[in-house]
Amino acid sequence: LAGKDAQKGPLLFDDLPPSSSADSGMKGSLLFDGLPPASSSDPASSATKQVSSAGSQEKGQKRKSLEEEEEKNGREELVEKKVCKGSVGILGLKGYVAERKGEREDMQDAHVILNDITEECRPLPSQITRVSYFAVFDGHGGVRASKFAAQNLHQNLIKKFPKGEVVSVEKTVKRCLLDTFKHTDEEFLKQASSQKPAWKDGSTATCVLAVDNILYIANLGDSR
Repeated sequence: LAGKDAQKGPLLFDDLPPSSSADSGMKGSLLFDGLPPASSSDPASSATKQVSSAGSQEKGQKRKSLEEEEEKNGREELVEKKVCKGSVGILGLKGYVAERKGEREDMQDAHVILNDITEECRPLPSQITRVSYFAVFDGHGGVRASKFAAQNLHQNLIKKFPKGEVVSVEKTVKRCLLDTFKHTDEEFLKQASSQKPAWKDGSTATCVLAVDNILYIANLGDSR
């Protein structure tokens, strides 16, 4: 009996209308049905494209202006370098000297000023157009060493100065100075040792060799 009563009683959703494909909501309005269909002529889309295009054009103009400015600066710098290079010639040099004997009986120091020894050094490498020589010798123990250096150092330098073309002027001039100092020292030692009694004189040396606009400074002893 209980089973029969349960079958004849109303079900939970018996009072609802029957469902059908026609009532499935296909005919109802959707949430965005009232909006117009999107198209390529949408104002918002056009505005976005215009803004993007304007931004690209602005970046292009800035890049172009920057490139033109860099190119202009490069041309100005190149012109400036050419002007500076062409306007700098060989600087003129002229030496002067002042000396004082001090408490010793003899002036034991010596000096040499040769504002231009270009002709004496010929034939010169094509890179060199002017050679000048200046030197100070601080003698001690006598005057013979400083006077010998003042008379002979530049003569030896002229003999050893590079003749004709060279690969590197700087290296050649440095080697010339070293050989000149060594040769002059050997000459004086030979002469001093041959004397009876042997000479005890000595001297320092500070020399400036101007090759065009480059100064080569060499020193021997405690003089700078």
